[in-house]
Amino acid sequence: MHGTEKPETDNPHSEPEAAFDVGDRLRLVRQAHGLSQRALAVKAGVTHSLVSLIEKNKVSPSVASLKKILEAINYPMTDFFALTLPPVDQIFYRADELTPLSTGALTLLQVGDAKSHSVQVFHEFYEPGADTGETMLSHEAEEGGVVVAGELEVTVGTQTRILKRGDAYLFDSRLPHRYRNVGPVRCEVVSAVTPPYL
Repeated sequence: MHGTEKPETDNPHSEPEAAFDVGDRLRLVRQAHGLSQRALAVKAGVTHSLVSLIEKNKVSPSVASLKKILEAINYPMTDFFALTLPPVDQIFYRADELTPLSTGALTLLQVGDAKSHSVQVFHEFYEPGADTGETMLSHEAEEGGVVVAGELEVTVGTQTRILKRGDAYLFDSRLPHRYRNVGPVRCEVVSAVTPPYL
């Protein structure tokens, strides 16, 4: 998914239609659904570079490619080419609609598009031994969360506490902080940051 090759049907030398900005429309639709370019590409089964090139109007997508991308978010082609965009104020998100910001030992899934809201909500998963790094985090915000499963060591300033299922935290994010799974099983957390940490 990280390659730069494009389907042969997408012509990088084609001029975009002057009367209709396909790239800008795709960007608006994607953002309205709370997806990053990479998340949309993953859902549609296309390369990240293809989505990026389309939005920058550096490639005119084939009908098949555009249809594939829009079908991934259940967005009708007729609405896409309408004179005005129908409002897409998504309220509910299925598990597979969350935006992955990181994967691996620490999986961070974001609910919706943080740029469109004043709060950023995460579904977090820490494998045993996973942490946010040796360097303590610090940013202009407030954050809180609830441990859903497993154990999470939370360090805020000079205080460190091991939280178990049902335990929670809430603090000023300007204080240096760090998260680490010190337990033997996967840790699951639901958290929020405001304003969003972009």
